[in-house]
Amino acid sequence: MSRRIRARPTDAFGSVLRCRTDDPWLMHGDNGWRSRLPVRRWHGHAEPAVAALVARCTGPTLDLGCGPGRLTLALTRAGLTAVGVDISAQAVRLTRARGAIALQRDVFAPLPAEGRWAHVLLIDGNIGIGGDPLTLLARCHDLLRPGGTVLVELEAPGPGLWRGQAHLALQSAGGGSRLGPPFRWARLDTMAVAGVASAAGLTICEVFRRDHRWFGELAADSSGAANPT
Repeated sequence: MSRRIRARPTDAFGSVLRCRTDDPWLMHGDNGWRSRLPVRRWHGHAEPAVAALVARCTGPTLDLGCGPGRLTLALTRAGLTAVGVDISAQAVRLTRARGAIALQRDVFAPLPAEGRWAHVLLIDGNIGIGGDPLTLLARCHDLLRPGGTVLVELEAPGPGLWRGQAHLALQSAGGGSRLGPPFRWARLDTMAVAGVASAAGLTICEVFRRDHRWFGELAADSSGAANPT
């Protein structure tokens, strides 16, 4: 079965990654939700919640949507083979400047060592990449070796699965903001992840909470991933 045709990827976060402070960058969904982007955290060192994820990794790991590379660097310092992947040239430059390995690539484009990675990371909301969590998790399944896992950050229980258009906006001192161009995005919570993971050929090992954030560990089963059409 053929995969769903995808739109050309957009570097929506390049401008955001040029900021290193808590400038009030917001993400707006077309159904009315808003979320403040933790820009300072992205540029910092691995926080305790991320350190807990790194501790679950025992082999070669892909950090999809690596941003400035704090996870990729933490994995590297833990003695693991780690590669960050991001569509943003700015993200790749920042990750490499930290001394970690990163590729400027669409996560759906060919990647090194497909089918041989022990772990794939989707942290900081990166389950939204491409606007379709099923297609994204099926892609992660294809990247993993048998028994490999996906570590994914999830929404707290409540919003379920949302797919739609999102915009980034820098809020002004007066409270106003100007929306950037739209791009496809998605949100997936702890309740909806089971069905999406199963359809992608993944099983849930654990859903857990760290520092007011929610994560899931999903394992590749032996039956093969579904190919969304």
